[in-house]
Amino acid sequence: MTKAELVAAIASKADISKANAEKALNGFIAAVTEALKKGDKVSLVGFGTFEVVKRAARKGRNPRTGQEIKIKASKAPKFRAGKALKKAV
Repeated sequence: MTKAELVAAIASKADISKANAEKALNGFIAAVTEALKKGDKVSLVGFGTFEVVKRAARKGRNPRTGQEIKIKASKAPKFRAGKALKKAV
């Protein structure tokens, strides 16, 4: 499903215009992004949880040359599906 298809689905389910549905979706994305930047967790009961996980530095291999390389520590967003979502799928 693309963003445009998601906007259309939200508009039809909520009985609102596509423009308003797109504003709502963009607002949701912006709010979740800001919360994750701050290091907060976003929990939607029944749907899932968005959070930031820290990945430790590690050694890897360049698949082309086989040479060992260092991979820096990083932070990454993570989504964990809630019980209701898992059950629905």
